[in-house]
Amino acid sequence: MKFLHKEEKYAKMTKPDLILLDLNLPRMDGREVLRAIKSDDKLKRIPVVILTMSSAEEDILKSYNLFANCYITKPIDLDQFIKVVRSIEDFWLTIVKLPK
Repeated sequence: MKFLHKEEKYAKMTKPDLILLDLNLPRMDGREVLRAIKSDDKLKRIPVVILTMSSAEEDILKSYNLFANCYITKPIDLDQFIKVVRSIEDFWLTIVKLPK
C-alpha cells in the first residue's frame, strides 16, 4: 500500500498499469488490499487481477464483490503458470484500452 500511495522510499515510483494480487499475503489479507484499492479514488481504476491458489467459490464471489477485475486460480505447474502470466500480460497490457 505504501508503494501504491507513493509513500516513503516509493515517493518517485510511477503508478502501476495493472495489479496482480494474491489473496494470501503475509501482513495484510489480499481482500483488505483489494478493498483499500477499490475504495481509493486515485487507485480504483487500476485493474486488479486476483491470482491466487484458492478456487473456493466464497473467495471468487467476495473478490468480485470487492470489484476485482478478474479472478484466476494459480496453476501449480510452472509452465502453466508462465503461460497464464503471459496471457494476463497480453490481454491487459496489449489488447485492453486502459485510461491514463
